[in-house]
Amino acid sequence: MHNQTDQAAGLRKMKQMKPVRVIAITSGKGGVGKTNLSVNLGIALAQLGQRVAILDADMGLANVDILLGMYPKFNLSHVLSGDKTLDEIILVGPAGLKIIPGASGIQKMAELSITEQAGIVRAFSEIDQDLDVLIVDTAAGISANVINFARACQEIIVVVCDEPTSLTDAYAFIKLLNRDYGLSQFHILTNMVQSFQQGQALFQKLTKVTNHYLDVSLHFEGAVPFDDFLRKSVQKQTPVVIAFPGSKAAIAIKAIAEKINRWPLKSQTGGYIEFFIEKMIKYGAKEYAT
Repeated sequence: MHNQTDQAAGLRKMKQMKPVRVIAITSGKGGVGKTNLSVNLGIALAQLGQRVAILDADMGLANVDILLGMYPKFNLSHVLSGDKTLDEIILVGPAGLKIIPGASGIQKMAELSITEQAGIVRAFSEIDQDLDVLIVDTAAGISANVINFARACQEIIVVVCDEPTSLTDAYAFIKLLNRDYGLSQFHILTNMVQSFQQGQALFQKLTKVTNHYLDVSLHFEGAVPFDDFLRKSVQKQTPVVIAFPGSKAAIAIKAIAEKINRWPLKSQTGGYIEFFIEKMIKYGAKEYAT
């Protein structure tokens, strides 16, 4: 009897500790289409059979839900206060994509008691079992919150477009994470470009500078073309991969999702959602203390 109980407990633990790909999607500046890409990549990954959730981590301009035509009554702050469970605030979008409305609740993590910290870690650990990918849609810029989210994630995708400020701000973001926190691996996604070749040229401009001044490795993940169907999909509050699946933008996004799906899974402890949340609490507490 004891052996059966121990075995069952062991199986539960193995299930809880399965790798979950945790990806930050960020940008040095606003206006590059980062959130739209987060939503569409999430749906494209879900269409490939992955169980995906998006954490809307842009406290100032949280708008993942708006792009999907959803209007949540509750967000992460209600979980932190104990009024709601994580399951109760999660919204379900197209292809089963789960949305975790973050709003201002995440900023409060630095002020949580030890008991409250354990509670939020446990809440995220529970959804760990039902996920393959967690996408963290950060705010733009290089604020402490954005940096902390990026540091806590396994993978970082930096979105750039064909504007000088986009490239310089992306470089500043990568430089900060590399020099101050030792991060050296970054994925680059170019958006709103005229062609794949233009996207590659933007990537090469960025790597030319980083190769000269920084000890980092940049990986080009693809280019999403400027497409009027993207604008139409935003107006419809329906992601372009659903509303216009044959459009150039949708085809490019689905190709990038297939590439992400082939990334090797990192098996170290940082690959689980509870460790992601623990890192967020730790980094936030240090920032709050200073």
